[in-house]
Amino acid sequence: MNDKVENSWKKVYGFCGELLHRSQANSGARSFETAQVYPQFRTFSNKNPLDSHFMEYSPPPPSAQTHFHDEKIHIILAASGSVATIKLPNIAQALSRHHNVSIRIIVTKSAERFLDGQSLEQPSLEALRAVPGVEAIYRDEDEWKNPWTRGEPILHIELRKWAHLLLVAPLSANTMAKMTMGIADNLLLSVIRAWDTTGMVDGNLKTKKPLIFVAPAMNTAMWNHPITGKQIEILEKEWGVNNSSKDGWVSVLRPMEKHLACGDTGNGAMMDWEAIVCVVEQYIGVQTRRRSNITG
Repeated sequence: MNDKVENSWKKVYGFCGELLHRSQANSGARSFETAQVYPQFRTFSNKNPLDSHFMEYSPPPPSAQTHFHDEKIHIILAASGSVATIKLPNIAQALSRHHNVSIRIIVTKSAERFLDGQSLEQPSLEALRAVPGVEAIYRDEDEWKNPWTRGEPILHIELRKWAHLLLVAPLSANTMAKMTMGIADNLLLSVIRAWDTTGMVDGNLKTKKPLIFVAPAMNTAMWNHPITGKQIEILEKEWGVNNSSKDGWVSVLRPMEKHLACGDTGNGAMMDWEAIVCVVEQYIGVQTRRRSNITG
């Protein structure tokens, strides 16, 4: 990585460092409901997002060629199976306030179970789809819902072509393990496996190589497990964009220490959602809004 890029990354993380430090300091003493920050989520659907009404909705694959004339920044926001999925609405809402940002969401089967309209901070997927700037929500079933015929678009490829960046928040222990092994057994992992890691495949569509930001989230014992260290080493040292390699394409947003939803206290909690948003905003070059009070 050249000095200019390296200094840019130091600036990004430095700018958001104070926010992260404050969130860690306050993490044990705060409670949160999405409705406190985003009132539109006070009204949420009691319908199961897996019911027949929701299942009928299957967004078409985006046409990367046509969307690249919209002059917007394309973000895939994804969640895998972790309690921290309940922060997905916060991240989506925060990024959607930028009018030049377009968001498409991917949820794994496990992640869907945390956004079922069961509480104010856990709106249904239908409610999340109504957030301005969120163009579509994709589930595993959307990949091959109908029999494929030659000439039709392939969802995980079109999503890769469409995206300027992919943010996986949270990245569960299971999905991280599969990601580092190259396994592609769901839509999210297929997008990651098909990612343009060199920046040369989709070079005619984008001015710079797209990145993947991952925010791991798991139980403390899972984070401290020796296999996790090996997987993080792959993500940071072999694939990492914020190290000495100019060929990196992954940025790891490391978890923080706090009282976890399972009752344990320790490292493994997803980085504060506002700090995650701050890093992404700085990377894509949009104005970051500082908050006097961190909730999350």
